[in-house]
Amino acid sequence: MQFGIFYEHQIPRPWNPGDEHRLFQEALDQVELADRLGIDYAWEVEHHFLEEYSHSSAPEVFLAACSQRTKNIRLGHGITLMPSQYNHPARVAERIATLDLVSSGRVDWGTGESSSRSELEGFGVDPMKKREMWLEAVGETARMMTSTPYPGFDGEFFKMPHRNVVPKPMQTPHPPLWVACSNRETIRLAAKLGIGALTFAFVEPEEAKYWIEEYYETFEKECEPIGQAVNPNIAMVAGFMLHEDSETALQRGLEGFKFFGYALAHFYVTGTHVPGRFNVWEDFKKNGEFAWQPSSCVGDVNQVRDHLEKFEELGVDQTIFIQQGGRNKHEHICESLELFADEIQPAFKVRHAKRVADKAQRLAPAIERAMSKVVPAKEMKDVPPVESYPVLMQKMNQKTDETTIGNRLAASTAGSRK
Repeated sequence: MQFGIFYEHQIPRPWNPGDEHRLFQEALDQVELADRLGIDYAWEVEHHFLEEYSHSSAPEVFLAACSQRTKNIRLGHGITLMPSQYNHPARVAERIATLDLVSSGRVDWGTGESSSRSELEGFGVDPMKKREMWLEAVGETARMMTSTPYPGFDGEFFKMPHRNVVPKPMQTPHPPLWVACSNRETIRLAAKLGIGALTFAFVEPEEAKYWIEEYYETFEKECEPIGQAVNPNIAMVAGFMLHEDSETALQRGLEGFKFFGYALAHFYVTGTHVPGRFNVWEDFKKNGEFAWQPSSCVGDVNQVRDHLEKFEELGVDQTIFIQQGGRNKHEHICESLELFADEIQPAFKVRHAKRVADKAQRLAPAIERAMSKVVPAKEMKDVPPVESYPVLMQKMNQKTDETTIGNRLAASTAGSRK
């Protein structure tokens, strides 16, 4: 099993000058540390307007900065919002490819729809059609990365003429494709479409067992890829704070993860938000005593190891740690990562190579069947030119002149006949 770290960039009120700057710089330091420690992935969300809960509205910028401070860690969009009002598919293709190039092929391309009213209505996305928007955009964005030129598209939610979308990614045909999943319905959809499942439901191992079994059964029997490649993987997200003493780990991490759950529920389920005015942290302190908290890897070395080994036994491919929640401190996050790398990670790394080989052998027939169903973009044999505006205007004027002369000749001929 592999491991990742995950960022929402939470910053509870009150905000002081320099707080956002400190938050981002500390996150960059943490990713750089994780790379040195051999952590496999760094994931970054895309959210808009979700103040306090997530100040990560430009993940491509943060991940690009990470790419220049690291050597090996993979850089994951967890996720890119795909409805075209958020991000035009061509812009997603360009940004993913550019990040893949500047990181030397270390990008994972997570996708999603969004489900908060603040975001959806802020960008004019119809919540009743967001799934269809996502489906349309993901398939076409993948084709843009692999077609020379892209033949164009006349869809329900976006239209685009033929263009050669550049640059192309370093990874071929495109970086591994994922989708955010918060329920079993989306897990099944991910499997049917042949893409990785980034599960944000925070389930415990007992429930995760059914999610994993269903995902791989569906992939093997029903997969029809939406992308130009398949990525059969499941990642589970969990809160993370590690210390030699379990009580210290709880003291350092529990409040932050409760706030994570409380703020998430505020924007997505229970809250009424006044933009720029409502204080989520203050509301949490008043009402969050029994707040839901993400399933967690919070505790001492033995407790966290046992929890992770259960995920490993069930077939989870990656556990992603939420470490920066609420007011969790930078130094405690770094200490936790270092302790994890020293005491827990090595045994998992030893077992990982064999597990990957066994999985590849088991899924080989299903992957072959799935890849036979990939629908590439139509190849354009005769590519129409795209004239510059001056050339186009010249042609239009010439055509107008020819029409005028023709009309005059016709009139003159008609007059001479009289």
